[in-house]
Amino acid sequence: MDYQIFRAINNWPEWLAPVMRFFSEATNYLWFKLLLVAMLAGMIWRSVRSRTAAIQALIAFPLANLLTDQFKHFLPELRPFKEHVDVIQHGFGWSDSFGTASAHSANMAAVAFVFIYQLGWWGMPWAFVALFTGLSRIYGGVHYPHQVLLGWTCGLTIAAFVCLGWDFWLRWRVPKDSDAMGGSSHGEET
Repeated sequence: MDYQIFRAINNWPEWLAPVMRFFSEATNYLWFKLLLVAMLAGMIWRSVRSRTAAIQALIAFPLANLLTDQFKHFLPELRPFKEHVDVIQHGFGWSDSFGTASAHSANMAAVAFVFIYQLGWWGMPWAFVALFTGLSRIYGGVHYPHQVLLGWTCGLTIAAFVCLGWDFWLRWRVPKDSDAMGGSSHGEET
């Protein structure tokens, strides 16, 4: 089934190639990197909530990338274009690394999770970015669907740990109002 889904997506029409390459390779373009830096700077400046989202995303995506690298190192799997000579690459570049877990998919899933967790509906566009990034990796013949799913899982898992760990740290670090005033956190009188 994985291979059938791969073939179906890999055979989508060629006119989709520029859009799919953008979702797969946008972070290679200087103008896009500058746009992301400007967006993050704006988020850091705007409010505590958006600042928290930006900082958590900056923590989560490299950790998600690191986790996918560990999968590639310890459980190496070939990429589709290395196993099948008839894979359509749609102008996507070759890679010498293994394809076990899609780092592109993991990184975007981590950012999407953080932004949705922190910003609610304002983070939803990033879910679409994560979705199309994963599909683009299949379309370009560089990952099988299960490798993209593993990447998304890595990204979501890491982002959940970052967000929940952050929340736990804040609760532990910042005393509750009643604690700060000498009261009990369970509503009991002292």
